[in-house]
Amino acid sequence: MENILIVDDSPVQAAQLRSILDDEYAVTTVHTAEEGLHAASCGDFSLILLDVVMPDMDGFTLLKKLQEEVITQQIPVILITSLAEIESEQKGLTLGAVDYITKPFHPLIVKARVHTHVKLYQYRRQVEFQSMTDQLTGVYNRRRHDHYSRVKWQEAIRLQIPFSVCMLDIDKFKVYNDTFGHPAGDKVIVSVAQAAASRLRRPTDFFARYGGEEFVAFLLGDEAENAFAHLKTIRQAVEDLHIPHNPSVSPWVTVSIGGITVVPQPGTSYDTYLKIADAMLYDAKRFGRNQVIWADGKAQCQQEK
Repeated sequence: MENILIVDDSPVQAAQLRSILDDEYAVTTVHTAEEGLHAASCGDFSLILLDVVMPDMDGFTLLKKLQEEVITQQIPVILITSLAEIESEQKGLTLGAVDYITKPFHPLIVKARVHTHVKLYQYRRQVEFQSMTDQLTGVYNRRRHDHYSRVKWQEAIRLQIPFSVCMLDIDKFKVYNDTFGHPAGDKVIVSVAQAAASRLRRPTDFFARYGGEEFVAFLLGDEAENAFAHLKTIRQAVEDLHIPHNPSVSPWVTVSIGGITVVPQPGTSYDTYLKIADAMLYDAKRFGRNQVIWADGKAQCQQEK
């Protein structure tokens, strides 16, 4: 069931809209613009019904704020208003609203327009999901990483929680390809991706193929010690697959991992710490491969021997 958010300062009108829609959708109602902004940022909504005339902050202002936030800018908004002037409708559509319903509204019209925009939103999400999924492995791709990392970095800044980012790379992969061929190399990439992804399934975890035989992951809320321990299990899981490598390199296919845990501060950049994670990965390879090297944001590193 799709989630819909109603933002309306009138409890009576909000209840009326809810009664029209709650047989088909999971409906949440709030009565101030601030509550609406908070709910939209924290929830997973397919549509927002927004009253234009509200005290303190009107619907146009809230709509503008929703469009400015990365987390909420993709949620379609239908404006609910008694303002019939062309200028008001033009202003709402220019600010990013997808439709307009004037009061008094007819239940069948409300249902029809809500249904249309929820379906369009579902279709857009499906297309976006396909465009952000790596076709070989089925995990997220770099495009999804580049977008989602910004969202979660800002969330970590707002909540002041630890953010861990790591880079993972298959050891001596060129030698593997030269020995066994590229089709076999593709199978190795898939196997490594599945092994890692199976251990990064919490809502606070993210995992993607960064390019070639390299992957990226980030975790929210884990202290450095816990993140380090968790990534060590992933390194071990890949080794435990016992995929034969070129004997001159290693008995099995292995991975090296480098990462860092930090509590992000306002004004800091995710890309800065991604580069540090990449440097940790370089050190893991330089010091012998098949290991994890982790930094805690204070230049203190942990190395898996």
